[in-house]
Amino acid sequence: MKPNIYLNLTPEALIASMLSPEEFGSYMAVGTQKRTRGQVIFLEVDSNAIEDILPMDYIKERCVPQEGGRPKSSVYLSIYRALESIPVSALKNLYLTTDDGRTMEIKKGEYSGDIKSTAHLYQELCPVTPRIISKLAPTEFLDYMTSGKEKVSIPKLAFVELKLNGLTEDFENSPAHNLPYPNIEHLRDCMRILNDEPGKVQKTIIRFFSRDLFFRTIKNGFFIGDSNEMIYYPFPSEEELNDKNYAWWRSAKSIGFN
Repeated sequence: MKPNIYLNLTPEALIASMLSPEEFGSYMAVGTQKRTRGQVIFLEVDSNAIEDILPMDYIKERCVPQEGGRPKSSVYLSIYRALESIPVSALKNLYLTTDDGRTMEIKKGEYSGDIKSTAHLYQELCPVTPRIISKLAPTEFLDYMTSGKEKVSIPKLAFVELKLNGLTEDFENSPAHNLPYPNIEHLRDCMRILNDEPGKVQKTIIRFFSRDLFFRTIKNGFFIGDSNEMIYYPFPSEEELNDKNYAWWRSAKSIGFN
């Protein structure tokens, strides 16, 4: 059986596995002995579309059933510049795994845009991980980060947009007790700087992602691409989560991603 190819975003790695996405997510989150806990965000990759860059002989040698017929859980193929090497078109569905091993699949969707918001909060996931406040909408932000027009840029980027709630309209006075971000006053300061400097389009709030992504703070979904192509993975509404992914949502709210 041909193994699956997964692109792990946190941390970045390209991995071959004989496990299904649900089994792989559980394995990466809690391990085989259930002694570890860790959030996982990963994508399935169309192996046929990237066969020319895969070490096929190595995969055939290493990704084989183990003693007793147990499927091989993971064979690491790359831990550096993995996202950069994969065509955007080769990326398939996105999977989110809670730190107790429950996995939810998200399919690609159409992004309709956001013309109302004057401020956007982005958590970059791969290959860099700062948290950014920006005046740019997601498509503009992706182009800004990957087009090469700016002095600092990257080839591709995966990121998620987070909620700002009332801070978008009134960052000085709006209550933010329902937003579980560290140091809200620092966020207000960054928004104030962005507002006071007309030529400034974004500012870094947190330099390094702590791997604690609170799912209830996701505004719309996940974005992956470059200046030429973007894939959007819409995060389900709370109604959809309660209706179709209740066990995952209950786990996500109570453990790790609360």
